Amino acid sequence: MWGRIVFVFFILSLPVCHGLWIGPVSAATRELAPAVSPRPQARITTEVRPARWDHVPGSTAWSRAALKALRSHASNLPDIVPRDIETWCPAYKHAPRPEREAFWVGLLSTLSKHESTWRPNAVGGGGLWYGLLQILPSTAEYRKCRATTPSQLMNGPANLACGLRIMSVTVARDQVVSAGFRGVAADWGPFHSQRKREDMMRWMRRQDYCAGLYTSPRPVARPVIDPLVWQARHRPEALLPPRPLYATRPVARRITP
Repeated sequence: MWGRIVFVFFILSLPVCHGLWIGPVSAATRELAPAVSPRPQARITTEVRPARWDHVPGSTAWSRAALKALRSHASNLPDIVPRDIETWCPAYKHAPRPEREAFWVGLLSTLSKHESTWRPNAVGGGGLWYGLLQILPSTAEYRKCRATTPSQLMNGPANLACGLRIMSVTVARDQVVSAGFRGVAADWGPFHSQRKREDMMRWMRRQDYCAGLYTSPRPVARPVIDPLVWQARHRPEALLPPRPLYATRPVARRITP
């Protein structure tokens, strides 16, 4: 008991506890404090999640370009919960932002399978559509994409950035991924084919970020434990009365007749 009391008084006697001043801070001391804390800030994760194009050389750059777009001109997409999202990604509605970003990157990767078989230099429609997502130059210009020419749209990252710019408008307008051939389906033909649409849905639903099975490998901050609790947990003998040297079991008395 005395050890616990001494420990408490020792803690209270310290001028600083866990980085917080116990006593008042003078004006001169406050002037010396930095305007911005030098403590390192947590970085925004740029973890590249599984995509359907992962086997294609150079596809990591495509995933990173899509993430960059989702954090700039298409940043509204992860905030939207489309009405038909259950058919595409059951875990999306209650998922944190990184999981939602992974969904949109995954959707691009499975859509580009049916549009271009992951060939950034693909040209379709007799010279009408270009790149991974087979974008029409006039559509890119109308949606104010940076890539508007055939050669620019055949650059993988630029093509995906343009595709997400288009989706950020149509999904926000229609509040669906593909229901009623609106949302993303308003501009991309594979959503109009039941076979291709179901293939894309199956692949999306198998992903951890859509099944709700993914756990981030990023370390979790340890909980702060009260010093007295720690002492009681790791040194319980310090808080218990001393053990007797001999057994305290009463000895049987001899009964004299």
